[in-house]
Amino acid sequence: MSRSLKCISPIDGSVFAERETLSREEAFEAAGKARAAQVAWSERPLQERVDLVIAGVAAVGAMNDEIVPELAKMMGRPVRYGGEFGGFNERASHMAKIAEEALADIRAGEDENFLRYIKRIPHGVVLVVAPWNYPYMTAINTVAPALIAGNTVLLKHATQTLLVGERMANAFHSAGVPQDVFQNVYLDHDTTSELISARAFDFVNFTGSVGGGKAMEKAAAGTFTGVGTELGGKDPGYVMEDADLDAAVDTLIDGAMFNSGQCCCGIERIYVHESLYDAFLEKAVAIVNGYKLGNPLDAETTIGPMANVRFADEVRAQIAEAVEAGAVAHIETFAEDDGGAYLTPQILTNVTHDMRVMREESFGPVVGIMKVSSDEEAIQLMNDSDFGLTASLWTRDIDRAVRVGDRIETGTVFMNRADYLDPGLCWTGCKDTGRGGGLSAIGYHNLTRPKSYHLKKATS
Repeated sequence: MSRSLKCISPIDGSVFAERETLSREEAFEAAGKARAAQVAWSERPLQERVDLVIAGVAAVGAMNDEIVPELAKMMGRPVRYGGEFGGFNERASHMAKIAEEALADIRAGEDENFLRYIKRIPHGVVLVVAPWNYPYMTAINTVAPALIAGNTVLLKHATQTLLVGERMANAFHSAGVPQDVFQNVYLDHDTTSELISARAFDFVNFTGSVGGGKAMEKAAAGTFTGVGTELGGKDPGYVMEDADLDAAVDTLIDGAMFNSGQCCCGIERIYVHESLYDAFLEKAVAIVNGYKLGNPLDAETTIGPMANVRFADEVRAQIAEAVEAGAVAHIETFAEDDGGAYLTPQILTNVTHDMRVMREESFGPVVGIMKVSSDEEAIQLMNDSDFGLTASLWTRDIDRAVRVGDRIETGTVFMNRADYLDPGLCWTGCKDTGRGGGLSAIGYHNLTRPKSYHLKKATS
């Protein structure tokens, strides 16, 4: 039995888009078509697959004038920022560029008697479950290399960005990628779990909540299906006494507030050396007070509504609990704050790690700032988290950043920047952030399996 998925626009609470989920039979049929198409797709020359994927990416880019306001209506990001095509294209293009080398055979030696090498073999059928916060960029992280590596792909997108998978599939099909090779599917949670449990997929990539990641792993238990997860974070920034203060404030506050704080690697807690703390706080408050909260379709809006009222309610609850426990809120409520999806961005001080706002993922426009006196104190606080996605270090000393970075439990260490995915580096995490890795050559390794060839030559 199918059910309706509804995208509720955060702009005004109206139903922006609605789609029916696939029935159990239709879902298994889609997975079966993907499996039937996979061998022929993998047998196409690598360069042909690369060219088709890049053509699909370009077709998405041709839709950008329609996509930008559509995203604003679905999840609230202001149109002034121009959508996601820059990062979408950068990531896909990099993965295309490195494909030949990353997927090349690994030679283990050859002599007069033996030839030995390792091939990278596509898993087969890959399920990509993508989130709503950066719906195009997060999806392409896996869709592009999975297809290039010779897998077929089913893309299940978040209800909040219901039309993204549809647009991507239509674009890729228009560029020549066969329909059964890349399918957009509308699935409910139970059907998704049943498909995974039935080994309909050979690899599952999930980006979302910790609870969602656990559900994916539970569904895959005993099937030996690989599951890669990226489950968010509570990413810290650490400003050392020798930091470029203006750059640190500008970047870290933007990293905390951009996209209404709804970034997987957004900055959610900041530790500032005591010598810079007062100046950092003063500048941070001035930046946030300069934001324009409003309708994301308005070109003057710099911070839009959160994607859903329930997300905003969670952030408000964390802020209220922290203030009740002694935290100081530095931003007066904006006139446009409606108590719903439109939420005043907030800076909190006098916070502690006993507060949820400093421990649980907020995924909204709030950041706690704490004063520290040493690297040792900062390291202990940064590691005092269930998550481990990124950490942003601010110093003029690269060696010091490396020493501190080596001790932080995280997937990526930034120095003098934050909140960016470099496709040449592995996107990965630890602890409750999940396991696996996307982008870079390692992304290809996770979307393929090694197959060894040990060939004895005939002697006569």
